Amino acid sequence: MPLPFLGEVLWNGVPNIPSGWTILKVVLAIMVVGLIKWASMGASNTSERQMHGKIIMITGGTSGIGAAIALSLAQRGAQLVLLVHQSPKDIFLVDYIEDLRERSGNELIYAEQVDLSSLYSIRQFATKWIDNAPPRRLDMIILCASTLTPPGKSRITTDEGIEETWMVNYLANFHLLSILSPAIRAQPPDRDIRIIFANCSSYTRSPPIKDGSEAMNKKEWSPSKAYSRSKLALTIFGQAFQKHLDAYRRPDGLPMNARVIFVDPGYSRTPGMRRWLTRGTLWGLGVYLVLWQNAWLFLKSSEGGAQSFLYAAMEATLGRGAGGKMIKECLEVNYARPDVKDENIAKKLWENSEKLIERVEREEAVKRALQKKEKEASEKSQAPKESAGATSATDSGTDGKKSKSRKQKKGK
Repeated sequence: MPLPFLGEVLWNGVPNIPSGWTILKVVLAIMVVGLIKWASMGASNTSERQMHGKIIMITGGTSGIGAAIALSLAQRGAQLVLLVHQSPKDIFLVDYIEDLRERSGNELIYAEQVDLSSLYSIRQFATKWIDNAPPRRLDMIILCASTLTPPGKSRITTDEGIEETWMVNYLANFHLLSILSPAIRAQPPDRDIRIIFANCSSYTRSPPIKDGSEAMNKKEWSPSKAYSRSKLALTIFGQAFQKHLDAYRRPDGLPMNARVIFVDPGYSRTPGMRRWLTRGTLWGLGVYLVLWQNAWLFLKSSEGGAQSFLYAAMEATLGRGAGGKMIKECLEVNYARPDVKDENIAKKLWENSEKLIERVEREEAVKRALQKKEKEASEKSQAPKESAGATSATDSGTDGKKSKSRKQKKGK
């Protein structure tokens, strides 16, 4: 590069320099873009904490903000338990975990299969976790997993008949923590236990929640209402769960050492955000790719969205005092709605959620029992046919031997 440039200057002279006004406009444009990008990046976590030996359970830890959190915590030496939808033997999951171990230099990263759209799958995992004496160590639970229905798409229900957004974003967390509650309360008093919820500013736009039954109403359903309602319900439940933990009287008489923390990561370039912007369509994806520079400019990266989670996981002051705090841009902020701390709403929501789970689990248990009976009956019905086939084959073989012996006698 320098030699051709010098040669051009020697032979043809100095090229024309743009006017000062043109240079100023270019510099101003670059400065404006830089300021917008700097503002959209958000705050960075400056807190650090010793994470070696700590066991952290994460949902949604294989993509988006959850993956960035998992990498950062693994690099600090934490032992991670990723709750994933697919089988731990899935080749893509195996590659992901191996890559995460290599990048972080931490081999203590494992996966447990938990389908957050299935109450039965959640109960299987959670009961297996708490069915241990002495109780298994658990220092932190980070609940990042969530789903949404893109605008214009139809209402989706799980195999158990529950609206998908309500199930994954709220009810799965309620069910998981309800079962894990004894394991959380049984942790030694010298541990700083944190339950971190991924929140979103959309909870401020949610219709009021009475007892949660409105989430199952098909007529008033819309993608935006379903998502914002699930986040409001999660916020109300988180406050109630903190009171549930505080009400427990430890055998050693020491105060409760588990705290609930909510985190609003802000708008980030995650798979969920991309699905929302593209409306879950190919043409929407094409528009997103064309305008990708706008998404890059105005939205945080997944690593940027993870900063407030890392602050919530490592800031020392959050391990003291009352729980139930909200973190945004690595700062503690107030809740935008007073009803998130309404005890009457929380009580009705908790009771209705328990009733819904009890009813669905009872129905699913009956279905599994019927399926098991049908399977056993079909196996029994196939067994006589197989034995009959084996008998006929034996008889034909015996008849063949008899006819062969008769032929030999005739020949003699």
